[in-house]
Amino acid sequence: MPTNRTFFIDRLRVVLTVLVVLHHTAITYGGSGGWFYREVRDGGTPTSLLLTVFCAINQSFFMGMFFLLAGYFAPASLARKGVRLFVWDRLVRLGIPLLVFGIVLGPLTVALADIPAGGPVGGRWLGLVSRGTFVIGPLWFALALLLFSMGLVGWRLVRPKPVPDLGRPLPLSPSWLLAALAVGAAALAVRQFVPVGQNVLGLQLGYFASYTFLFALGCVAASHAWLERLERQEAMRWARVTLATIPVLFVAAAWMGALGGKPVNFNGGLGLPAIVYAFWEPFVAWGVIAWLLVVFRQRFNAPNAHWERWGTQAYGAFIVHAPILVGMGVALADWAAPPLLKFAVVGASAIAASFAVAGGLRRMPGVRRVI
Repeated sequence: MPTNRTFFIDRLRVVLTVLVVLHHTAITYGGSGGWFYREVRDGGTPTSLLLTVFCAINQSFFMGMFFLLAGYFAPASLARKGVRLFVWDRLVRLGIPLLVFGIVLGPLTVALADIPAGGPVGGRWLGLVSRGTFVIGPLWFALALLLFSMGLVGWRLVRPKPVPDLGRPLPLSPSWLLAALAVGAAALAVRQFVPVGQNVLGLQLGYFASYTFLFALGCVAASHAWLERLERQEAMRWARVTLATIPVLFVAAAWMGALGGKPVNFNGGLGLPAIVYAFWEPFVAWGVIAWLLVVFRQRFNAPNAHWERWGTQAYGAFIVHAPILVGMGVALADWAAPPLLKFAVVGASAIAASFAVAGGLRRMPGVRRVI
């Protein structure tokens, strides 16, 4: 079971939330990926290529790490609350934000993104809401985590609760390697049917091989406190693997003609780029996740008022950041500044505003029960 000294995990949730906002800001200003509002669509500029590198590395680990951390605390919550209360808690904490975003904030974000095309925000927003338009946006995470949580409940109903064993050794490097190969193969298989970029009920199933594995790993790791016991030597070994792996994707892209403007399909099929991308992701993710866990455990595993406040606001900031970021991007659309500068200014401003709004919402009656 996770020990009481898991301040570093709360800090990591804050950092991952910041990365979510920056990821979507990067897409706004030229990085690859899907987002409500994109000011820069020319992916061939040096700035766009740099932001695409940032997005690709981010995508390999940040949402998967969210699922790992969620899985780490889910078994203890289920054991403490029991099935009925656990399910109710998940419905409140995940279901209500999902519905509020899908019915209210998602349509608002779409309306804000339409401003450059001359669309009136109020009329467009009310029109979407009145038609019952559901926009899942980044709250796909809440839906996925709700599904994973129900899967954990089903598993516990048929399998006994594991006995905590804090002396059980952590998996060694060969296990990490086999896991990376298995996740890569599973991702490649899924992408033959659901390529990256294609949604099913708002979920990009092309990425779910790693998400599912990491949530399950978190559940297993909880019984042995593996996240608190991960050794620096093992983490640094995989950090070196990550550093060696990162250039591979971009070398493959260049070799296939991406720098010359030739379309390169990383998203599905059995072409070399798709194969490289499917296996590249876990080999990058394992090292980044391990490095972050060790560094934050060693340096940020103590009480701190600022970190604790940000930690309580992180989930709310994740929920509200989309309309805030899009609204800021649209408001500064006429600012004739380089995209990289706008990325920095808008990203930092959206982060600060999202956490501030989340803090304000948490002061409203009943909201802390949800966020």
